[in-house]
Amino acid sequence: MPSSRPAKISPRHVRADFNDLRAVVHYTRAAHKLGLWHSEQAVFAEHLPQRKTARVLEAGCGAGRVSLGLWELGYQRIHAFDFAEELCAMAQSLFIEREVGEAITLFHADARKVASHPAIGDTRFDAALFMFNGLMQIPRRRNRRAALRSLRAVCRDGAPLIFTTHDREHSPNERKGWWREAKLWAANLQDPMLIEFGDRYFEDDVGRTFMHLPDREEILDDLKATGWTHHWDEMRRKIAKEPRAVKDFSDECRFWVAKA
Repeated sequence: MPSSRPAKISPRHVRADFNDLRAVVHYTRAAHKLGLWHSEQAVFAEHLPQRKTARVLEAGCGAGRVSLGLWELGYQRIHAFDFAEELCAMAQSLFIEREVGEAITLFHADARKVASHPAIGDTRFDAALFMFNGLMQIPRRRNRRAALRSLRAVCRDGAPLIFTTHDREHSPNERKGWWREAKLWAANLQDPMLIEFGDRYFEDDVGRTFMHLPDREEILDDLKATGWTHHWDEMRRKIAKEPRAVKDFSDECRFWVAKA
């Protein structure tokens, strides 16, 4: 008889979830109306190369919010890609509407394999981004590490990688919630679709969402294992005060900067 156990979360699930109409509409609205967060602007001003001819690669670009923001800051050599075809289509529409011309090269790709993508070729980047917790929406730690290695392979030595994650230890409420979750895992009573402690898979108004919530030590270990050197990290609330629209769109997160 066929097993009644649900399939484990996989990249296939994540891709389908981000191609879902609810998610596409949600991220497209943000790309058109929200723009760069105050914290993103502050971190970019401090850690991105300031020469506007620098080559910047954005992984997990979604509907184009951050890449468009970089272009509005004056960057003219941006490559951007996403795993979800529908989000890429929305980004393409936005870039045409705003007349970015050849400043942004958009393509569909898997972050784990981007180093071998034809759109990259032998290009080496001066900076890479993986914003809005995109790295943490890749199921399995080995896959997240594969993405980090692939990004490292296409970056020049010394190039910054800027990304964000949640942090399951950032507040008393978060720690309490994960203490309860740990008891479920110890009793093998966790959501059977989940693979690793820190995983969540939930449904809300924008559809189904997978997210891995690490602690700080996990990310430090992943950076070290994949050829990156930790440079700086801080919680968003300590970087800038965000408007209500940003807080409604996104929960608290930790910014990271690593160097190739």
